[in-house]
Amino acid sequence: MARRREKRLSAAENSERRKNQDEAKPRDDQLGEQDSDRRLIAIFVIFFIAIPTVSMVVYKVKFADRVIHTESSIRQKGIIKTVIDFQEILTEHSKASENSSTRHYDYAVLGYITPWNSKGYDIAKIFNSKFTHLSPVWYDLKSQGSGLVLEGRHNADKGWIQELRSRGNAMILPRVVLEAFPGELLRKKKLRQKAIDLIVAECKEMEYDGIVLESWSRWAAYGVLHDPDMRKMALQFVKQLGDTLHSTSSWRSKHMQFMYVVGPARSEKLEMYDFGPEDLQFLQDSVDGFSLMTYDFSNPQNPGPNAPLKWIDLTLKLLLGSSNNIDSNLARKVLLGLNFYGNDFVISGDSGGGGAITGRDYLALLQKHKPTFQWDKESGEHIFMYRDDKNTKHAVFYPTLISILLRLENARLWGIGISIWEIGQGLDYFFDLL
Repeated sequence: MARRREKRLSAAENSERRKNQDEAKPRDDQLGEQDSDRRLIAIFVIFFIAIPTVSMVVYKVKFADRVIHTESSIRQKGIIKTVIDFQEILTEHSKASENSSTRHYDYAVLGYITPWNSKGYDIAKIFNSKFTHLSPVWYDLKSQGSGLVLEGRHNADKGWIQELRSRGNAMILPRVVLEAFPGELLRKKKLRQKAIDLIVAECKEMEYDGIVLESWSRWAAYGVLHDPDMRKMALQFVKQLGDTLHSTSSWRSKHMQFMYVVGPARSEKLEMYDFGPEDLQFLQDSVDGFSLMTYDFSNPQNPGPNAPLKWIDLTLKLLLGSSNNIDSNLARKVLLGLNFYGNDFVISGDSGGGGAITGRDYLALLQKHKPTFQWDKESGEHIFMYRDDKNTKHAVFYPTLISILLRLENARLWGIGISIWEIGQGLDYFFDLL
């Protein structure tokens, strides 16, 4: 755009010069000047009007399935906007498109499901084709005496998995949280191998397509990642697990898949315990996707938006570099975290308080308090205030159609996937955007 403005200014200056020169020229030269002007006008039309118009048409044809107008059914309702009304949400939230199988997002889409929120199980069945991967939160790998135990089999539901597979092609990758004492696990070769054997054996027996592993944030909490040697062993363990899964066939593919959960940096400079670009490159051949937890930016002690857009971009820049100069194959493995939950923070009094809310809680608040929404342009999120029965003031941040769409479009620009925590906490019409 800057170059176009410069060209237009230059054209204006040249026109002024020609005008001054015309006044000094004989009349018989003016006809030639007029022809010259016509040629300049023709060039202007071609370069600044015709070509951009044609380019836009070509763009729309070529990328018609990628731009935001693909979610036509919900866009036609005119409800994806910054100025919203509580009654509109109460009326429309359950009216998801009947066409629940068409995907609008080109990259990987991972959806988490939790046992304590049963709605997620139904959502996974209804919108199965919207996802490339589904991760039920079922397992914990824990220390037991001098050994290890994998807990969570009681959560697994084979009937549900069979129904999912009859409805679509989303891969089933249960989440495993690594709760074993990291100091012992990472230092002892036999324990590392035992952990890998337990996970792979469970995948085989239960016919999973692989797993999602969460360990980085827990290792950081234990202080393991502050030690360079231990940090190196931690990465080696993740790589070894990924390589083993990749060398193991699943019931419907040549190898099992491996997703790894990583947290966002909390400052503008990466600390030793942060997961950074070198770690991403080290693990890229062993990991199929990195589930990036770009949510929980605020908390009851520091209330505010769930995931401000500027913070999301900063997190991605620290991990991938500039969006104009990144490795597209590596970027595709990054899954931007989207929260389908919200927060209800107490903002009066000294101590603060409040916490996460699901879609059900959110709708109840709308029904009871009939609030007025405010759009926060900086964060790209909606907020509303209310006072409870004790006259305590609250601030509620919960996703809306426009806030989700902005994040999806941002992810598209980066060429990355998305991971949703978690699908049972959202509203039905959110899935029309996927």
